[in-house]
Amino acid sequence: MREDESQLNEPTIQGRGQRGACLPRPAPPLAPNYNPHRASSASRRAARRECSIWRPQGISELVVFNLDLKLLLLPPGPGLHRLSVAVMSAAIAALAASYGSGSGSESDSDSEGGRCSLPAADSLMHLTKSSSDKPSLAVAVDSAPEVAVKEDLETGVHLDPAIKEVQYNPTYETMFAPEFGPENPFRTQQMAAPRNMLSGYAEPAHINDFMFEQQRRTFATYGYALDPSLDNHQVSTKYIGSVEEAEKNQGLTVFETGQKKIEKRKKFKENDASNIDGFLGPWAKYVDEKDVAKPSEEEQKELDEITAKRQKKGKQEEEKPGEEKTILHVKEMYDYQGRSYLHIPQDVGVNLRSTVPPEKCYLPKKQIHVWSGHTKGVSAVRLFPLSGHLLLSCSMDCKIKLWEVYGDRRCLRTFIGHSKAVRDICFNTAGTQFLSAAYDRYLKLWDTETGQCISRFTNRKVPYCVKFNPDEDKQNLFVAGMSDKKIVQWDIRSGEIVQEYDRHLGAVNTIVFVDENRRFVSTSDDKSLRVWEWDIPVDFKYIAEPSMHSMPAVTLSPNGKWLACQSMDNQILIFGAQNRFRLNKKKIFKGHMVAGYACQVDFSPDMSYVISGDGNGKLNIWDWKTTKLYSRFKAHDKVCIGAVWHPHETSKVITCGWDGLIKLWD
Repeated sequence: MREDESQLNEPTIQGRGQRGACLPRPAPPLAPNYNPHRASSASRRAARRECSIWRPQGISELVVFNLDLKLLLLPPGPGLHRLSVAVMSAAIAALAASYGSGSGSESDSDSEGGRCSLPAADSLMHLTKSSSDKPSLAVAVDSAPEVAVKEDLETGVHLDPAIKEVQYNPTYETMFAPEFGPENPFRTQQMAAPRNMLSGYAEPAHINDFMFEQQRRTFATYGYALDPSLDNHQVSTKYIGSVEEAEKNQGLTVFETGQKKIEKRKKFKENDASNIDGFLGPWAKYVDEKDVAKPSEEEQKELDEITAKRQKKGKQEEEKPGEEKTILHVKEMYDYQGRSYLHIPQDVGVNLRSTVPPEKCYLPKKQIHVWSGHTKGVSAVRLFPLSGHLLLSCSMDCKIKLWEVYGDRRCLRTFIGHSKAVRDICFNTAGTQFLSAAYDRYLKLWDTETGQCISRFTNRKVPYCVKFNPDEDKQNLFVAGMSDKKIVQWDIRSGEIVQEYDRHLGAVNTIVFVDENRRFVSTSDDKSLRVWEWDIPVDFKYIAEPSMHSMPAVTLSPNGKWLACQSMDNQILIFGAQNRFRLNKKKIFKGHMVAGYACQVDFSPDMSYVISGDGNGKLNIWDWKTTKLYSRFKAHDKVCIGAVWHPHETSKVITCGWDGLIKLWD
């Protein structure tokens, strides 16, 4: 590098006015023997490298020399003239070398062959000193040149679809051109049409809000309004709705007609508060007010027909209780000592008066007697309290029969008085009276000895079960589970309902007294078991599990500790009957089919066996301790609905079925 060239890189401070700006020194003049056309390719590359991009210290603008485009961007400020001359001279040397007449090597000429050589005037133009001191661009740059385009440009004016009005008359094509891009060929005409709502294009109606409200109110008040489909300025006024009313009012609107004041209905006046008896005040009646609304002749006819129908229906519903009568089937009611059949026999080989159960019980094996007399299925059988020497049965033939268990085993008496099937029966504690519940909605109290019907009770609902209170001092009270979800308590002496236990959600199926008769347990079609304190109409224990089924038959064990419940999922569940009424999960008796039937369950007197009938007419006997099914035999042709173990016998069991028979097994 020459000494003069190295001086270009040394900064100099150019006067006080520039506040220490660093500017390069002017370039030295070219050598006298320098021929730009003979410059080697190496010198041309060096010049190009030096002059490509150069930014002196302290100058914010970039100084660019693009040798190909002859473009010079120079920073403004004093001293620019000297700098431009120095830089230009270096640039011209490089240009002259690169665009020379081809005196270089072949490779250089080949590589630079794509460029055009500059004319002499252009190449020397920059060497001349500018007349003015102001800098100027070497070449004028056209910022927006014309460009040849192959496709035809669309010069039409596009309308904004959201615009409301235009200041000129657009053509049809302009107005209905697609909004964006080309038209979609697959859109239907309906879809392509302009829409501002889902169903189409709704134009705003040119009607004043006040006018609209005026016509709406006029129509609501008088029933007419101007026809909105016509231009009322051009067409003579036309009305819709009540045209006659419009002509009558001369088409006046609500705002134009002062609505006539309706005369107020006159009231009787007595506003003197001191008149205590006669004071009316705001409660006074209207003068023209009618106290009684009298039906017209047609309405009266209809009312008469309806009342007549109701009376007919009422007559059918209010069935009179069937006439009670009794039939004695033995020749003499009293023996030679004047004793009736209620007298407990003492010559049967068993002490029927004892309160101690037999020590050991055995499985019954064979049938030893059949009591036949009922013409339809037998619903239930009950043994005489304590002794069990008599048997009471009720049947679907509406009759109740009393049978001997010992001796000749005769039918002693028939009680007739119900008009429909008898559902349940219950002795009182002494056995002198019994209650019967039937589907004729009557509960009847009978005298066991004479057969007389003492009294009858009804609340117009079907009784499903009935029980005397076993306490000696409450023999005048009994409870009945009804079809209307209530347990009703009657007093025999007055014949009135004295208490209602209304908590079940379904018809009540059974009632069993527990805990020394202080409480009773009831089950219902609502699949629950409820425990009640006597005479308190709120259940203090409610047992209902999601897995539980309805339990239409419940029996208390002889020792009073357990409740056997016949569940509708073909098993017998055992609940504790003393305190917590918990389900004993270890004692579940299975193996019989009872779904749909309220088959009675019973215990052997020594608590060693559990017996139950089933839907197939079989008698099932389980062992209490192991819950094993010990014995099963066919007892009846139809459903075996009742099974009772005699309280003083070791192996005597009485069963009844829907075949109308009562059988004794031993």
